[in-house]
Amino acid sequence: MPLRWLQRFFLLLILVMLCVPVLAVMGSWLQWDVVTADILQQMGSTVLPDYAWTTLRLCLMVALGTVVIGSASAAAVTLFEFPGRRVAEWALLLPLAMPAYVVAYAYTDFLQFSGPLQTGLRAVFGLEGRVFPEVRSLGGAAWVFTFSLYPYVYLLARTALGERATHLMEAARLLGAPMSRRIREVALPLARPAIAAGAALALMETLADFGVSSYFGIQTFSAGIYKAWLAMDNRIAAAQLATVLLVVVMVLLNLEHRAQKRMRFSSVRGARAGAVEAQAAPLAGIRLAAVWVVCTVPVLLGFVLPVIFMLRPLAADWSVLPWTGFVAWSYNSVRLGLVTALVAVAMALLLAFSARREAGRFTRAVVQLAGLGYAIPGAVIVVGLLLPVGWLQAVAPDTRIGYVMTATAFGLVWAYLVRFCAVALQSVQSGYARIPASFDDSARMLGTAGFGLMRRVHWPLLRRSTAAAALLVFVDVMKELPATLVLRPFNSDTLAVVAYQLARDERLGEAALPSLALVLVGLIPVILLSRTLRPGSRR
Repeated sequence: MPLRWLQRFFLLLILVMLCVPVLAVMGSWLQWDVVTADILQQMGSTVLPDYAWTTLRLCLMVALGTVVIGSASAAAVTLFEFPGRRVAEWALLLPLAMPAYVVAYAYTDFLQFSGPLQTGLRAVFGLEGRVFPEVRSLGGAAWVFTFSLYPYVYLLARTALGERATHLMEAARLLGAPMSRRIREVALPLARPAIAAGAALALMETLADFGVSSYFGIQTFSAGIYKAWLAMDNRIAAAQLATVLLVVVMVLLNLEHRAQKRMRFSSVRGARAGAVEAQAAPLAGIRLAAVWVVCTVPVLLGFVLPVIFMLRPLAADWSVLPWTGFVAWSYNSVRLGLVTALVAVAMALLLAFSARREAGRFTRAVVQLAGLGYAIPGAVIVVGLLLPVGWLQAVAPDTRIGYVMTATAFGLVWAYLVRFCAVALQSVQSGYARIPASFDDSARMLGTAGFGLMRRVHWPLLRRSTAAAALLVFVDVMKELPATLVLRPFNSDTLAVVAYQLARDERLGEAALPSLALVLVGLIPVILLSRTLRPGSRR
């Protein structure tokens, strides 16, 4: 009995920790005053329609771009056989290692009016004025997000097509259907739920972004939240704007869950076609060239060219690089990442073990809420954490909660846990799914129960899953920008914050060093993911 109550106490603590930001944001509507009403009325008559229209246009362009590029590349490497196919399978995942704001810095440095490309073209051809459209625009932001986020669609669509479509495509070929009809009537309907789920994930990342929209001067809803909070100094108005963004994200999350359910349903039906041997269609001539273009262009624009653009200032002048501060920034990033990863993995292990041991309503509710955290934008989490701090300081001015939240790493780690605990939980739950329930029954018959079951039976089988969970959380913390930008303690800059600040000050050459460090760190989970998806690999 004491063990059970101890377990429930920790579950309740996790529930409170994860729910405080969301409840604070939703509860902001209960605190209404004349100043807040006046600010929202002024914003509603001036800038809010532009925020909504700009965000909608950006999301539509990103959705269209990621769906087209992600589904086309997934179909190319899954349904067809061509030279370089094995390389393309993992190379198309490389943009996952590039934070969107890093891609924005790289393209701006190379393509802006004073950049090397336009300067060289004007000198060679005697041109005057601007050669290319302005990079810092809505179209430029859509370009950056599309080539940074299309791997979400590619990954899910490739999995769906690889598991089901190849068998049914072969059956359709044996029945005499031409290639165009096979793709139109077999492959696309089967991949539609996966494409919808990937597009929803890409849109959630777009809505949660602050770095690209702020750097490009795009007035999205996330930028509006920060403006209402920092420029107008009104947290209540910022929280009430954040509720709109939160509702939109929850709608997208619901669409993603429904698409995932349809994917599982289709998988069961498609498995019956496994009796027909799957065989990718070989390509030659113009079709081969088209597939090479489809698989090469996204990698070039989403990874190779941005890396080259950032390497250029490093090779041109090493003296401008901030080597002295790089060690301190790296230490702060690594320290925050390690602390958050350890705590997030511990929480995920407790949640997954509790769900396996006792599947009650309370436990299921805590696990579901923990799984929603990754969908909450960083701007919403920051507002939801600092809003209660203001309330407590108004009631008890002598409390030190404000100091603890903003002058130490406590508030920052809390925000990271709210956002990234879901990443660790998903990885640990996938590890638990591979442990048969009969192992638990056998251990109980031998006298092992409670946390002894976790220590002696589950932990040895979960080491790889927990290591992967810690790595994923660590990398996500290293790349996180909005929460770190606001909640970091004084004189504790991280690589992400410094890259943003240097780029904002037009010191793009100096921003290349921390940006490339983030890319190198982001390559680690991409490599592990590509090895996991390799045919014949251990899962």
